[in-house]
Amino acid sequence: MSDIKTPVSGKMENNKYKHLFTPIETGGTVFRNRIFASPEGFYHVSTDCLPNAEEAQFFERKAMGGFASVCIGDCIVDIDTGRHYPFLCNMKDPDTLPGLSAVASAISRHGAVASAELSHAGMYAQDTYARTGKLYGPVEMDGKYGHVEEMTEEMILNIVKDFGAAAAWAKRCGFGMVTIHGGHGWLLSQFFSRNVNKRTDAWGGSLENRLRLPLAVVESVRKAVGRRFPIEIRISGSECNPDGYDIEEGVQLAKALDGKVDIIHVSAGHHEVPSAMVITHPSMFLPDCCNLKYAAEIKKHVNTPVATVGAFTSPDEMEEAIASGSADIVEVGRQSLADPDLPIKARLGKEDEIRRCIRCMNCFGGEGEHRIAECSLNPEISHEKEYEYAPAPKVLKKVLVIGGGPGGMEAALTCKMRGHEVILCEKSGQLGGALRCEKLVPFKQKTMDYLDLQAHLLEKYGVDVRLNTEMTPAKAMEIGPDVIIAAVGAKPMKLPITGIDKALCAEDVYLAPEKCGDSVVIMGGGLVGIELGLFLAELGKQITIVEMAPKLTVHEFSMHTLALMDQIEKRGLKILTSHAAKEVTEEGLIAAGPDGDVLVAADTVVYAVGQIPQRAEALAFNDCAPEFHMLGDCIVSKNIQAATSLAHRLAYDIGRY
Repeated sequence: MSDIKTPVSGKMENNKYKHLFTPIETGGTVFRNRIFASPEGFYHVSTDCLPNAEEAQFFERKAMGGFASVCIGDCIVDIDTGRHYPFLCNMKDPDTLPGLSAVASAISRHGAVASAELSHAGMYAQDTYARTGKLYGPVEMDGKYGHVEEMTEEMILNIVKDFGAAAAWAKRCGFGMVTIHGGHGWLLSQFFSRNVNKRTDAWGGSLENRLRLPLAVVESVRKAVGRRFPIEIRISGSECNPDGYDIEEGVQLAKALDGKVDIIHVSAGHHEVPSAMVITHPSMFLPDCCNLKYAAEIKKHVNTPVATVGAFTSPDEMEEAIASGSADIVEVGRQSLADPDLPIKARLGKEDEIRRCIRCMNCFGGEGEHRIAECSLNPEISHEKEYEYAPAPKVLKKVLVIGGGPGGMEAALTCKMRGHEVILCEKSGQLGGALRCEKLVPFKQKTMDYLDLQAHLLEKYGVDVRLNTEMTPAKAMEIGPDVIIAAVGAKPMKLPITGIDKALCAEDVYLAPEKCGDSVVIMGGGLVGIELGLFLAELGKQITIVEMAPKLTVHEFSMHTLALMDQIEKRGLKILTSHAAKEVTEEGLIAAGPDGDVLVAADTVVYAVGQIPQRAEALAFNDCAPEFHMLGDCIVSKNIQAATSLAHRLAYDIGRY
């Protein structure tokens, strides 16, 4: 049977996003809608740092999904003075020509405008310092990564030329726009900052002098690319920290740029200040569209089109931002990973199928740990080539999925989309697995929305879902599947210590926080324990977390960890590390530490010390079908990303024989 569907009409299916899908013309270029993919670095390159086929496909996927512009980030204009990571693109390297040209072509051939972000890290150029022992900035100072030397005027003028040369190079490679990075604490914002730039020459001090470098760079780029070639500049409307500038100064910067660029892209925060970085990339603890206010304020003072960015996941939010006059363009970063098809889905009236970013920061964690972007919700990200050429199943099979958690739902849905007959059995009355225990947690509502989406798609595409159905080997054999996928999850680990029965399980507390007294001690400084502590603190509880390791056991590369640390401080959680739980008493928890036993007094003790995979329960089905697979927490207890990734790939493997 053919998969091709006939359109129901010849007009746009969904007119509720009239403003969002009205093209915009600026800089002599027409952009097909108002949804841009914001600058994003691509770090999965070889040691020569040259753009590769994987990079082209990574950005092409966004263009295929309907974004009006797709921007590649971190194109460094001068690596000898301004590269912060060693694997970033060197815009002075002539060998980048074929790779950058391939990336630009991959984007533009789908109707999107390809943009290259031109950047210089200034005094935060870690890679430059590692290679040369030198750091350069507006003034001499002790910086975050080492001693910073004041840039000479000759150096400044050379960097101005470098921006122009990089823009010309991007244009030659086929890019249809350049984005000047003037925000997030990088070089141009360092010169604009009155708290950093204390120079006494023409490049610092007064507002006019602090604006001199940003304006000189814009002029250099304009001369290099010509009048009818769009220039976007990214600024922080506010740097969102006490040592940075505020929105009033952000407005001054925007007014100085007005008419000299074609798009003023208003972001917020500072890359090198942790509490501000989780505003630049809004954490799950911040509301939707939290940075729109900066763009809206700047738009009042300029005539140049204004773009906003930060925690947009819904086309309804985007439409409102433009319809209200707060911005002309909405840019998204992580959301373009969660669902690169957001624009086309919204235009076709399929917004009910959009995967919305849950702000878990696993994408940053993957880039930090492996230099590969990963998404908890979209397993195909960074595997575009693999899935583009994946063959259809040779044999369609009857698949029984046991367990309706994230992994089970993803396996069932993907198998169904590939043509298999699928039955999903879940012993409880709802889909979503153990994560459903967090349904009362305000900062986890995006995760609940994702679980609801998966359940909706299972129904929409006709998966046979059987709730309140506890599967047994006998029942499985009665169904007679060709394939069984066991996704039966894990159960909370209970420490074998004296008095443990006096303690509560984290999952139970999530579901019924009223069981806790006013003071709570949580055993376990991992993700579950910390997030539970933050939730209870929000309810007014006094929280102490006890962890046996020397530090909290969270992902060291994930930006979510920065957000957690920020929230721990703001909500007043007490942390006791290097202490092992020893006994639960009526008075609290006795823990053994380097200096002996201590009593952590509390009304309630909660354990959040890990999960035990239900492997035996899964393996009971090993002989019930010709083909058997396990996935998710019943193998190793990890996270949504691990479960969905394995489930998705497994579904593609079924039917090969």
